[in-house]
Amino acid sequence: MQKTVILGSGESGFGAALLAHKHGHRVFVSDAGKIAADKKKTFNEKKIAFEEGQHSINLLLDAQTVIKSPGIPFSAPLVVKLMAAGIPVIDELEFAYRFSKGKVIAITGTNGKTTTSLLIYHMMKSAGMDVGLGGNVGQSWALQLVDTDHSWWVLEVSSFQIEGFIKLKPSIAVLLNISPDHLDRYHYSLEEYAAAKMKLTDKMDAQDHFIFFEPDINISEAMKSQKGKPKKVPIGLEKLKGTKGYIEGDQLNLKINGLTWSWPTHEMVLKGEHNFINSLAATMCVLLAGVEMEKIGPSLKDFVNASHRMEQVATIKGIKFINDSKGTNVDATAFALGAFQEPIIWIAGGVDKGNDYQLLEDKVIDHVKLLICLGKDNEKLKIAFSGKIPRILTTEDIREAVQWSLENGSAGDVALLSPACASFDLFNNYEDRGDQFKEAVITLKKNIND
Repeated sequence: MQKTVILGSGESGFGAALLAHKHGHRVFVSDAGKIAADKKKTFNEKKIAFEEGQHSINLLLDAQTVIKSPGIPFSAPLVVKLMAAGIPVIDELEFAYRFSKGKVIAITGTNGKTTTSLLIYHMMKSAGMDVGLGGNVGQSWALQLVDTDHSWWVLEVSSFQIEGFIKLKPSIAVLLNISPDHLDRYHYSLEEYAAAKMKLTDKMDAQDHFIFFEPDINISEAMKSQKGKPKKVPIGLEKLKGTKGYIEGDQLNLKINGLTWSWPTHEMVLKGEHNFINSLAATMCVLLAGVEMEKIGPSLKDFVNASHRMEQVATIKGIKFINDSKGTNVDATAFALGAFQEPIIWIAGGVDKGNDYQLLEDKVIDHVKLLICLGKDNEKLKIAFSGKIPRILTTEDIREAVQWSLENGSAGDVALLSPACASFDLFNNYEDRGDQFKEAVITLKKNIND
């Protein structure tokens, strides 16, 4: 009986353990931290062996396959030791791929991949296609495959997950953008990070399609070393020679395989240039996947995005409060700031990732009227924007940040939470930060109305 070891018992590890068990593997789950009580209960019921608080190397070295958490780098001493022993170490998505007969649409990029993945899934589901959603969004792919398979799978994939791919071959791959993020994982090399993203296309051939944002220089550089040979489908905000998807005359336009399609941007839920790119990529995907053209447009009108991504919370005294807590890096915040023409009260800050705030200067000058720094250490933000934003305030209380937004704003302004930083100084994660922001806004509106 094949022994499969799972390193980590999070969402992906739990799903991989149950899928391996279903297919008759002898499964052993090893987690250096604590395993959640409900997961231990499931493991006990299914007689899946596990350990927590340690990795017992003697219990791992007889594995035929090791499936590691994406958060564990290949450079980790334990992983190095396992690979040196000749044991394949892969990702949950790579493992799940072996048990699915469905075609894969895989979406990656530094920013926008969740929105794009959700939009593709929504459009295909609305068109009546047999489609599932997994990867970094929703339930793990492996866990879903315990019960059911689909003809198509839309997978949001990170560079961490792609590192563990060996045979996974998307029918359609999307690369939205590449900008500095997670560089501590990649020896502070943007080129190494970009190469990890491009690895998504390694197994693709001429029957497959690779959709990418053509103006992104980092993508262009990474493509010079591309191993796979998919059909290239460039998209952009402008019509260039060879561009298959573009914006022209306030319309989304697609031209591929003899098909031509367009849709007015004002008839879309998603706004801003970054969301136009996401929408171009999504519509191109579903067109290539076989969605009928007349069913595409209506899905752009009724799409509901995930929380914490340019989410309108409420309007108080004419000020729109927007939750973009998922904006955890400079590029994501640049997209958010650029999505509005109105004067902005910008709430930012948290755990800095080595940010270069100069990239935001053209977005804030004569546009942001007030910066509210929300974090324990706000000095870098204050220094970066001193003299460029008329007024800067600092706080460690998100309720105070919301109250100040109202006190200093006017009807027609936008109060935008888009931190450009990680959340761990004051919050559990970006979801916690966004939820607390929404609660503060809703409470403030209720108190004013009362």
